[in-house]
Amino acid sequence: MVRLLYGGRNSLLIGIVAALGTIALGLLLGLLAGYHRGWVDSAISWAMDVLWAFPVILIGIALGTALALGGLELGPVRIEGDSLTIPIFVIAVIYVPYLARPVRGQVLALREREFVEAARAQGMGSARIVFTEILPNVITTLAVFLPLLIANAILLEAALSFLGAGVQPPNPSWGTMISEGFDRITSAPHLTVVPGLMLVATVLSLNVFGEGVRDALDPKAKLRIEH
Repeated sequence: MVRLLYGGRNSLLIGIVAALGTIALGLLLGLLAGYHRGWVDSAISWAMDVLWAFPVILIGIALGTALALGGLELGPVRIEGDSLTIPIFVIAVIYVPYLARPVRGQVLALREREFVEAARAQGMGSARIVFTEILPNVITTLAVFLPLLIANAILLEAALSFLGAGVQPPNPSWGTMISEGFDRITSAPHLTVVPGLMLVATVLSLNVFGEGVRDALDPKAKLRIEH
């Protein structure tokens, strides 16, 4: 039970921080691509297409295994392979296209709106227009995506840890606990079933919460679905 609690703390930590990292990177790339268009949009879209072309699990295993073996060096900073930062970095990067594309599409529509044209006519620079006129209108999209990204990040972390490419022992997580208990599933099924149930309950709760946030921020969407 103690290991289940510590594993849940690590799984939630990785899910939340990775989702915030995805939002930061996806928001930056989406704003740049949608507002500047041209070669900036082409380069970012090409990079997103390349990343999106690979299945999530496969690219996660490849990056997670490579970084777990050799660690990660960012200038003077070196991150060891068994650090929780490795799965956080891998998951945050993998899910960037899933957020950057919707943000880009929304920015492309917003940059042609009247209030942006008015701000441009008043002599506002590009950076000021993006942060004061466009970004506030994208916040609701980020609020809807955040719980769903956390749920997907927790699921991906569990899958990568189960396959040995996520959280590295002796650090616990629900994925590593399921992997460790899989070999004893006939003699001690609770070692796999209990963390699995916690994983399902957490992801289901986050998805229901995300649906509630979407309905609260965009009540017209529910009406469109009902009609």
